[in-house]
Amino acid sequence: MDQTKIGKFIAGCRKSRGLTQMQLAEKLNVTDRAVSKWETGKALPDVALMLELCDFFGITVNDLLCGEVVSMDQYNKELENNLLEVIRQKEEADKRMLKIEIVLGIISVLPLAAAAIIAVLVPMEEWKAGLMVGLSLLPLLIATPFAIKIEQKAGYYECGACGHRHVPRYGSVFMAMHMGRTRYMRCPECGKKSWQKKVIAKEEK
Repeated sequence: MDQTKIGKFIAGCRKSRGLTQMQLAEKLNVTDRAVSKWETGKALPDVALMLELCDFFGITVNDLLCGEVVSMDQYNKELENNLLEVIRQKEEADKRMLKIEIVLGIISVLPLAAAAIIAVLVPMEEWKAGLMVGLSLLPLLIATPFAIKIEQKAGYYECGACGHRHVPRYGSVFMAMHMGRTRYMRCPECGKKSWQKKVIAKEEK
């Protein structure tokens, strides 16, 4: 998708209605800064706002994502291309999120590793060593729920029994036994428990 082209298209639709950015923003209940970002190609409207924006301008979502009104003979192909692009962008975003999870994990474990090394190498009273190690656990305890949330939302889990790919509930991921990002959970499709690996794509490529 060409965000610059989409932005110019939004601006053109707005001007054809004789609206300022502020007036359009008020009708959509957003800020004029948000409208400005759309029109300059710096950002796209959220999905819910896309539908409202398209309804307001009398265009389709496919028209919006193409940055022009699409003729019926081009519609199916353009729609397919736009859907593929949305999927690609989601997969790239999920990959970035999973990298952030790794960084978060490393950063939260470092204080614990450092405290353990110091406790072994530096002579000190047992209670002091215990307190130091205990305090060093805090970053890990704080970071763990956020890391699991990232892992739950980014990509999918693939059932080891039937191959179904799904996004489980946070509680299922949090409570599941795991080896790395592979977790032992129940599949919502076949109902069986299995070791489910993390994958990025919804379908096999």
